[in-house]
Amino acid sequence: MQVPDFPGESPSVLFVDDEPTSRKWFAREFGDEFRVVTAGGADEALSILGERSAEFGVLVTDYRMPERDGMKLLRAVQRDFRHVIRLLATAYAEKDVAIAAVNQGKVLRILEKPLDGEATREALREAVALYRAQALERVVNEGRVAALREALGFLAHELNTPLATVRGYVGSVAARYIAPGPDEPAGVARFTEEYPGELVTALERAERRALYCQSLVSTFVQSARDAYPDAVPQSITASSLVGALLDEFPFEDNERACVTLDVRQDFRLPGRRDLLYLVLCTLAKNALIALRGRPQSRLWLEVDSAPDAPAGRRFWIRVRDNGPGIPPEVLAKLTKEPVTTRAGAGGSGMGLMFCQRVMQAISGAVEVHSTLGEGTMVTLYFHPGGSSSA
Repeated sequence: MQVPDFPGESPSVLFVDDEPTSRKWFAREFGDEFRVVTAGGADEALSILGERSAEFGVLVTDYRMPERDGMKLLRAVQRDFRHVIRLLATAYAEKDVAIAAVNQGKVLRILEKPLDGEATREALREAVALYRAQALERVVNEGRVAALREALGFLAHELNTPLATVRGYVGSVAARYIAPGPDEPAGVARFTEEYPGELVTALERAERRALYCQSLVSTFVQSARDAYPDAVPQSITASSLVGALLDEFPFEDNERACVTLDVRQDFRLPGRRDLLYLVLCTLAKNALIALRGRPQSRLWLEVDSAPDAPAGRRFWIRVRDNGPGIPPEVLAKLTKEPVTTRAGAGGSGMGLMFCQRVMQAISGAVEVHSTLGEGTMVTLYFHPGGSSSA
């Protein structure tokens, strides 16, 4: 079933009646305000809806018609074109007809024939208003589903690498196990090592990555709880979000030592914590990968606000490094299309695009500045309407 893409547009009204004079009167009476299309029976109406369902938002059908009556048409429309708001016009307002119309055809209103012009006009206006409200709700829900699908897909991508690393470390430890001999004491396990402390280091690295995965999952679980009615929304600050990153990110070797946190002016964050946390993890991971193997590598995480700055530039979190920089031809595409400089290492190029979409959803922005040989700076700007000084 195709549903209109623009719920603000005025939908057409399909009027079904086997009497030509009734169809002419309806089109003439209400054509000044509504786009009216008429059909002489249920089969013709269903054929029209089958070909042009996106055009129609309201159906008005007579009850007494040859072959298929109005009730059968209402049931078919209820089944196959649920977005269409249904009204029944009948001169036979028996109790059983009314009950069937409500229970089976899910009609909004029952109009008594002969139709009263003013009452029918008001009923059509009510039906169009309900159609628009439901269409808007569908668009919003579809947007939520799309955003959730994208977020879960990106989350799965982010979890895949550390989980694969955990599996690799655990497999490496298991492979070093030495089966006990007949004279070995019980309760003692032996492993081989290429250097002292190798296995303990592997287990510690595996634990850090497992904790990181757990932090990502627990963040999304909390967001699911917050989505329930009457849940008290979380209020977090920019500094607490960055602090969580420093506590939970699986830094390699001495990477944590090269990270500096600078909170100059804190502020409260808009939007969902889970997505913003994932954005920050993505930026930090990209920077740390770029810094690997470089002498005197540094990564700065900065939180600041400037109340006098233009709207949309008053609150920010910045991730800045002194890495190799990004080539201009790549920089121009980063937030517009999937492009990566590390495809061989599993990069998908979707990271900054995801960050851009999350920030746009909360009326924020992402800006990337980079100079070859000097480093890269990514700034997350938050809209003042969703932020306030902490």
